Amino acid sequence: MNEKISLSRRIKIKVLNFLMYLSFILILALVGGLIGYICFRGLPNISWKFLSSKPSLLKDVIGILPNILNTLYIVLITLVIVLPLGVGTAVYLNEYARNRKLVSLIEFATETLAGIPSIIYGLAGMLIFVQFFSIGTSLLAGSLTLVIMTLPTIVRTTQESLKTVPDSYREGSLALGSGKWHMVRTVVLPSSIDGIVTGCILAIGRIVGESAALLFTAGMANNILSVKDAVTPGNAGSTLTVALYMYAKERGEFGVAFAIAAILLILTLLINLSAKLVARKLKVNIDA
Repeated sequence: MNEKISLSRRIKIKVLNFLMYLSFILILALVGGLIGYICFRGLPNISWKFLSSKPSLLKDVIGILPNILNTLYIVLITLVIVLPLGVGTAVYLNEYARNRKLVSLIEFATETLAGIPSIIYGLAGMLIFVQFFSIGTSLLAGSLTLVIMTLPTIVRTTQESLKTVPDSYREGSLALGSGKWHMVRTVVLPSSIDGIVTGCILAIGRIVGESAALLFTAGMANNILSVKDAVTPGNAGSTLTVALYMYAKERGEFGVAFAIAAILLILTLLINLSAKLVARKLKVNIDA
C-alpha cells in the first residue's frame, strides 16, 4: 500500500513539474516572441532624424522628439506628486491609524480603484481637471489624472512592504528612545525600500503605457515644450503611446508605430534599471 502511495505521489510530482516547466517555456516563448517581433519590425525604422525631429505634414517629416519629451515630463510630474502621497498614505494606514474599520474601508477602496478601466479615469480627469479646474487639455491635466490612476498601486505595494518589516525592529528602535516618526523614518522605511521601488516601477509601467486617459486630458499636440511649459496649464502634448495610436489607427503607418513600440520597450527598460540602481544605492547607504 505504501509503495502504491509513494508511486502515485511520484507520478503527481513529475506531472506537476512537467506542467510547471511547460508553463515557464510557453510564457518565455510568448514574451520573447512578442519582444523579438516588435524589435524586428521597429528597429529598422529608427534613425537619428526620427528621434530628434518634430513631425511636419508640410515638410513630410516624421519625428517623435516632442512625444519622447512629453512622456518623460508626464512620468516625472506624476511621480513627484504620487510618491509622497502614496507612501505617506501607506505609512499612516500601517503605522498610525488605529481605527481598523476605516483602514479596511480605505484598503477596499484602493483595491477597487486599481481595477477601474483607464478610460473612466480619462473621462473623470477631463471633467475635473480640464473643465472644472480650467486647467485645459495639457500635460499637467494628464499628469494629475495619472496620479489618481497610480495612487492605489503605490499605496497597496508600499503598505504590503511595510507589513513585512518585523515588529521587533520597531520595538527595538522605540526601546532605544526613538520617537514614532524617527522610528518610521530611520527603521521602517529603509527596511521596506524594495517594496516602495516595486510600486514605483509598476506605476512607471502604467504611466508609460497609458493612452486612453491621456487622449482626453493631455491632448494630441506635437509641440516641443520646456519644463516650465510642461507644468503650465493649457499646454497640450501627446506621449509616445498616443502617437503610436495615431500613427497605427489614424494614419496606417505601421512601420512608424512599431518603431515607437520598440522605443517604448527600451525607455521602460532604462527607467526600470535606473529605479533598481537608485534602490540599490539607497540600500547600500542605509546599511553603511
